[in-house]
Amino acid sequence: KPQEARVGVGCFVILKGTATTPNRLLIGRRKGSHGAGTYQLPGGHLEFKETFEECAIREVYEETGLTLRTAEFATATNDVMTAENKHYCTMFMKATVDPEDVKNLRSMEPEKLDGDWAWITWNDLAKEDSQYRPLFLPLQNLLLTRPHFTI
Repeated sequence: KPQEARVGVGCFVILKGTATTPNRLLIGRRKGSHGAGTYQLPGGHLEFKETFEECAIREVYEETGLTLRTAEFATATNDVMTAENKHYCTMFMKATVDPEDVKNLRSMEPEKLDGDWAWITWNDLAKEDSQYRPLFLPLQNLLLTRPHFTI
């Protein structure tokens, strides 16, 4: 059977800032599969007949315990993982949560997450010397191919 591209969905879960604090996004370090040791957004594979929005809401809940009301399309990347012989088209979604929404945040799949989820600013993610490196290939490609993208 020939290799096929798969659809991945990653979600920028955005914690709204205030007049004096910036928005923050949720990030964690992968373990137990391809890209282990890299930082990623919550996300996963699109299931048959599922919308991107449904996938983002489901995956965020399955991985973090957070319940999103909605998610919207942000951008996409084409991700060829040569070493792993994998090819993904990654749909990046975004969803905003309020501080009271995040009290249920936890690592629901500790076998897939190295440590805990972290709230970081866009600048924490985007700057080249960030402590949040290396990035999972789809996020790395997003920064390289969409230099003006921001949350």
